[in-house]
Amino acid sequence: NSSQIGPCDLVLVALKATHNNALLELIPPLLHQDTILLTLQNGLGNEEFLAQHFGAERVMGGLCFICLNRISPGLIEHLGYGHLNLGELAGVAKERTHNLAREFRQCGVECRVVDNLMEEHWHKLVWNIPFNGLTIAAGGITTADILRNDSLRSVAIALMNEVIVGAKSCGYNLPMDVVLEQIKRTETMGAYKPSTLLDLEAGRVLEVEAIWGEPLRRAQAKGAAMPRLEQLYTRLKALDARRK
Repeated sequence: NSSQIGPCDLVLVALKATHNNALLELIPPLLHQDTILLTLQNGLGNEEFLAQHFGAERVMGGLCFICLNRISPGLIEHLGYGHLNLGELAGVAKERTHNLAREFRQCGVECRVVDNLMEEHWHKLVWNIPFNGLTIAAGGITTADILRNDSLRSVAIALMNEVIVGAKSCGYNLPMDVVLEQIKRTETMGAYKPSTLLDLEAGRVLEVEAIWGEPLRRAQAKGAAMPRLEQLYTRLKALDARRK
């Protein structure tokens, strides 16, 4: 019951994007005039959701680059990495952005400030779209299984390149070497199960729209062809619908 907490200076939003409607009840008791809403959620559309209901001036976004799983309530398994990129929905970083990043660093969390939050989201999608998606679409396998299979590895790389094209169509120029960078990073993860695969195994609703649907719609609206992403999105959406 968030009303028992009362107004806060900072609200961290870490719910799955599939539960955003719950924020309409959870957040209002936590607000005062200058409360910051920082969403750490995956995919696109979460900052805009918060802005629509609570005002864009409150909203910041954070990109978490970390391998971890929630084993049970209050118990987290940390497998690797662990840094945070912070940015403003409304544009370039502000004094509050740097102040908040400093607070995270003082708590031992590596944190850097970015001036283009949406570009950072697309950068993260270069990994999330192929690896979260293919681990499910290929039958519940790990990231290591994808990299060991030549066909799946090729599909993953093709999806990554599509995401780069989609980002460019939306005005965000990601470097082409991001693909090699992400592949090398994935090779260090071992037999990792991404969060969406764990959601599937636990019977939870998948973040299909935030991670696959919304990027696809935004890129197609700008004229980008995304055939592999469209196919993956259609497959995951059908799978999720059958489970519901």
